Amino acid sequence: AARMFLRLLSDIQWRAAHPKWRRMTGSQRSTSSTAEPHPVSLPAQAQVVICGGGIMGTSVAYHLSKMGFKDIVLLEQGRLAAGTTRFCAGIVSTARPVSIELKMAHYSNKLYQQLEQETGVQTGYMKTGSISLAQTQDRLISLKRIASSLNVMGIPCEIISPKKVLQLHPLINIHDLVGAMYLPEDALVSSANVSLALATAASRNGVQIHERTSVSHVTIQKGRVTGVETDRGRIQCEYFVNCAGQWAYELGHSGEEPVHIPVHACEHFYLLTHPLQEPLSSSLPTIVDPDGRIYIRNWQGGILSGGFEKNPKPLFTEGRNQLEIQNLQEDWDHFGPLLSALLRRMPGLEALQIMQLVNCPESFTPDMRCIMGESPTARGYFVLAGMNSAGISYGGGAGKYLAEWIVNGYPSENVWPLDLKRFGTLQSSRTFLRHRVMEVMPLMYDLKVPRWDFQTGRQLRTSPLYDRLDAQGARWMEKHGFERVKYFVPPGSDLLDLDHSKTFYKPDWFDIVGSEVKCCKEAVCVIDMSSFTKFEISSTGDQALESLQYLFSNDLDVPVGHVVHTGMLNEKGGYENDCSIARLSKRSFFMISPTDQQVHCWAWLKNRLPDDSNLVLEDVTWKYTALNLIGPRAVDVLSELSYAPMTAEHFPSLFCKEMSVGYANGIRVMSITHTGEPGFVLYIPIEYALHVYNEVMNMGQKYGIRNAGYYALRSLRIEKFFAFWGQDLDAFTTPMECGREFQVKLDKGIEFLGQEVLLEQKQNGVYKRFTMFILEDHDTDMDLWPWWGEPIFRNGRYVGKTTSSAYSYTLERHVCLGFVHHFDEKTGEELVVTTDFINQGEYEIDIAGQRFQAKAKLYPFSSLFTQRRRKDEVELSGYQRE
Repeated sequence: AARMFLRLLSDIQWRAAHPKWRRMTGSQRSTSSTAEPHPVSLPAQAQVVICGGGIMGTSVAYHLSKMGFKDIVLLEQGRLAAGTTRFCAGIVSTARPVSIELKMAHYSNKLYQQLEQETGVQTGYMKTGSISLAQTQDRLISLKRIASSLNVMGIPCEIISPKKVLQLHPLINIHDLVGAMYLPEDALVSSANVSLALATAASRNGVQIHERTSVSHVTIQKGRVTGVETDRGRIQCEYFVNCAGQWAYELGHSGEEPVHIPVHACEHFYLLTHPLQEPLSSSLPTIVDPDGRIYIRNWQGGILSGGFEKNPKPLFTEGRNQLEIQNLQEDWDHFGPLLSALLRRMPGLEALQIMQLVNCPESFTPDMRCIMGESPTARGYFVLAGMNSAGISYGGGAGKYLAEWIVNGYPSENVWPLDLKRFGTLQSSRTFLRHRVMEVMPLMYDLKVPRWDFQTGRQLRTSPLYDRLDAQGARWMEKHGFERVKYFVPPGSDLLDLDHSKTFYKPDWFDIVGSEVKCCKEAVCVIDMSSFTKFEISSTGDQALESLQYLFSNDLDVPVGHVVHTGMLNEKGGYENDCSIARLSKRSFFMISPTDQQVHCWAWLKNRLPDDSNLVLEDVTWKYTALNLIGPRAVDVLSELSYAPMTAEHFPSLFCKEMSVGYANGIRVMSITHTGEPGFVLYIPIEYALHVYNEVMNMGQKYGIRNAGYYALRSLRIEKFFAFWGQDLDAFTTPMECGREFQVKLDKGIEFLGQEVLLEQKQNGVYKRFTMFILEDHDTDMDLWPWWGEPIFRNGRYVGKTTSSAYSYTLERHVCLGFVHHFDEKTGEELVVTTDFINQGEYEIDIAGQRFQAKAKLYPFSSLFTQRRRKDEVELSGYQRE
């Protein structure tokens, strides 16, 4: 009987909440899992077809109908909210470290709060608040960082003492706590009823909802969605939305042209108890104890408690299917450690009577962030799935952003951290997903300090030099599946300490990276940058030039051999990509982009380049190994290897030329380093990579050559005020807002995408400004470090957040980059940000609740581009445009 409890409860709540539901949806409910008659036939066509009747599918339908779309069909293979949504713990929390996830959860909370009044459907919404506990100082620091972000967003949040925790929740054992974070506006809901309420509102707005209807596959012609095949017939449509939860992967692969959606299910356990002898108050706050790996909420006078164990159990790797998710088999041995943690945190529960151990599937993604957006291979195919056990928190906001994407062509916020196109096909291996989610699920509650890396699914994409660099002490990180060097451990160093260096303070690799930076400035270093995305665009006539001139803001009609820095902008003037393009010939171009741009940039170009067989776009990322030679002696190394003069007179800045290096021919050499330091990047056909690397290292010995990694590159580029796409630049940032007017040619004689917005900004000014901050009263050895996402204050008022930061070994201070906004003090309205506004303010950077004074600059130090000076020789108040 207990095994059927949740399902029966769900049915009773549904009927009680809306007795007219059966008539309104045109389908009959039954607790039976057998097929039911379909009195209402499917329409022959629709504008949008949504697959999945859980919280995601109903939220998308709700928001699309609110935005004016009428011709919408929602299909559910079982019953509405009968999947993961039905088993969701119902905790709505805004305690999220990623900004866009925080915004989604905040919107969801506000939406659910008024949903019952709007629809008449009881959602069980109750504002109980939540308390996140910290058993260690590092955990408390991570909570303080989240609290800083919440406070500047206007979300009530407080760091509290263990005694305060006991006052708020008298049953909690506080003996091992060092502090906690209290969010008074977090809430509880009935997830199934929220989904039902959204469906009710959508149905009233004209959405057709059909249960017991399975989608077999989506038809795609010429790269665009044309229809949906179901077990009840075909529906022609313009847009398809895959909200199939744990079945999103299978559905994506069901058609002739697969859409890769990297999600995988794990078993997720939680405990339900009978009411306590003195029933718990329904207003008691939810407890999240990440160090104990558990969460605890009140449930009908008893408790509901689950968690994320260290040894999760993945399931359905082989793609088993179920129409409706049944409660999986109990496993008390597996749940044992979580139960022990629960009893340690609430010792008074020893005599509590257990009702049921619920075991249900929950979908996870390779990077712990949900998946949304349009497929890179099929226009009109949208995805919203992989909620990593936070579906009810994200449901409202995620549905809103995806609906905006469909209706407007883009969402109202930067959702790149969640975009489906951040993944490639390589993350869709079932073996990779199975192994990765076994790491991801425990990480949900693990302490994540800056610069942590996944350990599974590694060595997937590697440079030909991987083994050679690894043998020399390389320490690796992963980007878009590609192994990249962080730094090189010198012989004799304590490797164990470095591999386990986890801290919010000064890291153990500090001196190592410092020595690599010093070598870049005084001698010559080699950084393997093979992971960069590399495209070739060519044509038989002028098609390539004409197309690129429209898609890029800078003038690409330059002499052959020249390299152009440029942005690939959208209609709003924002950066879809930031890249360097070399003109190889009159009709051929070589494009270098960030590593994680490979899928996104390809899709953007394919969708906007003319359909012309004489115009060819080729991804050549795998064809070339890239070696970045940085430093004043790079010119000497390359001159001796190529027997060609490489000085500025013979090889000017931003120049590209095919050369011989050692025995190898056809090496594309560019006078560019992405750091502001002198040097060259060598794009080497992969079969020559090892030979060229060995030649460079051998020849460079007399010039003090050494290997370096991306941490050194990061320090160099940040102290030079170089912005990187994906960290500082995004689809909502224009060149005018980040000081890159010089990379825009408004008068190149050809209209380009985003030009109208840039002209307007040039005339009227900008509402945010990319700014460099040098921390002035910060002790590098003793104080917490800034990493990214820290609030920026001007004259005591919040004006923005940092986007990236690094220690400058030249200035011997921390440098943060970020955007400054100008908000009207009375109305909060955004005002134009002027140079005077930046220069006349007193600034502070908030690091986990502690504010540090900072000097703001709009241009980098000229001295950094000439010779190294000590901190006390650099005039912090003087700057000039470079």
